Amino acid sequence: GEAAKPVDKEALMMNARLLEKKLLDFNVEGDVSEVKPGPVVTMYEFAPAPGVKVNKIAGLSDDLSMALKALSIRIVAPIPGRGVVGIEIPNRDREMVYLKEIFATDEFQKTGGKLPLALGKDIFGHTVVSDLAKMPHLLVAGSTGTGKSVSINAMILSLLYRADPRDVRVIMVDPKMLELSMYEGIPHLLLPVVTNPKKASLALNWAVREMERRYKLMSDKGVRNIDGYNRKLAKEEKDKNSKRQQELDNDDVVDLMEEDLPEIEIAEGEELEHGHLPYIVVIVDELADLMMVAGREIEESIARLAQMARAAGIHLILATQRPSVDVITGLIKANFPTRISFKVFSRTDSRTILDQMGAEALLGNGDMLFLPPGTGAVQRVHGAFVSEIEVQRVVDFLKKQGEPDYDKSILEAPAASESDGSDGDDEYDEKWDEALAIIADAKQASISMLQRRLRLGYNRAARMIEKMEAEGIVGPSDGTSRPREVFINKIGGDE
Repeated sequence: GEAAKPVDKEALMMNARLLEKKLLDFNVEGDVSEVKPGPVVTMYEFAPAPGVKVNKIAGLSDDLSMALKALSIRIVAPIPGRGVVGIEIPNRDREMVYLKEIFATDEFQKTGGKLPLALGKDIFGHTVVSDLAKMPHLLVAGSTGTGKSVSINAMILSLLYRADPRDVRVIMVDPKMLELSMYEGIPHLLLPVVTNPKKASLALNWAVREMERRYKLMSDKGVRNIDGYNRKLAKEEKDKNSKRQQELDNDDVVDLMEEDLPEIEIAEGEELEHGHLPYIVVIVDELADLMMVAGREIEESIARLAQMARAAGIHLILATQRPSVDVITGLIKANFPTRISFKVFSRTDSRTILDQMGAEALLGNGDMLFLPPGTGAVQRVHGAFVSEIEVQRVVDFLKKQGEPDYDKSILEAPAASESDGSDGDDEYDEKWDEALAIIADAKQASISMLQRRLRLGYNRAARMIEKMEAEGIVGPSDGTSRPREVFINKIGGDE
């Protein structure tokens, strides 16, 4: 990385005096008690005179930006636990924070936990590393071009840097088809990068079922979380091996063991397959896209996972560039206490993601506000930069370590079982033949067309279209309001 530039104390003191003068112009008395320079911004701690309202200072950020000719100024009023107001002013020359530097620090090396995320440096230049297992899920938002994708790459690399594929498996969902496709083929993946939003819904449903399966396994062993389960399993394996070693001399005992054990296994082993459980990290790079195509199912799966999956070792990282309430719904937000916001366009967007303003005053290029778990206080962090070439080098290295062991059933079996079940339950609709004739004639199919032509309610027409899709009569919806493709021809006798 670059060497840190020497701090120009004179310039800082001049800025501090200028800040006091400008605040006095707005009838805010007080003085700058401390100046703390950092890699990207400098924090000026302003102690207001008695009788000055804090709210008055907080409302002056735009006026101060103009007066000090700064890009944007963020005011923290007051700094929690201190009797001062923090005024963050961007440095003229910005220092780069490299991921390589973060990996070399003691904070990253010594941080416990299986899933460390290297975020970057705070405003004072200290390394910020957080453990995904403690979060336990992360929601990331930020407008296009604010460094969101680079930071997600940095997070993924910090997970892979420490993790063995036996201990951590990853599911990547990337409807944009660009950001995560470079990770294709690494041994940590549970299935190829999912780019189809409908398949993404299946992958999340599988994660919910896997979570339920893990809870059964853990309750069977009487443990409370995935670490306890894996430790207990390893201990049992060790005990079994040492027992076997002792009993090799005595053939009768070995026979008895071999006869006794399978009975227990058959009784319980039909639905419970005990084995080492890896952590599963589900990374979704564009939540808005998924919510448009399959909003209800996606929201349901995400909410269930967010509420319950932490003890089962399944963790979510969701990213979106549209932090509006139709994407980050109340249900999703309530279950994601840990959030990161990059620069957003408006105060409303900042409130949607962080429940407070401030993200609109960030600088872009990886500048973020991090809301750690269990605290209401946000922390400003400058995200670590990692280039595409570096990511590619890591991916190439990992590919040499081994082939990915894909579980293709994640995307196939659930789909088949769901459609089979629903087909069997459906009663025959007396308008079915008429509906088939209409779509064959029109060569296109849509729910609204069946509603109009057959005078049906929405639910009945939607059920018919779903059944037609399941039977291969019409194509899938492309997520827009365009009619579906029809794969059957009009019967000759009707012409």
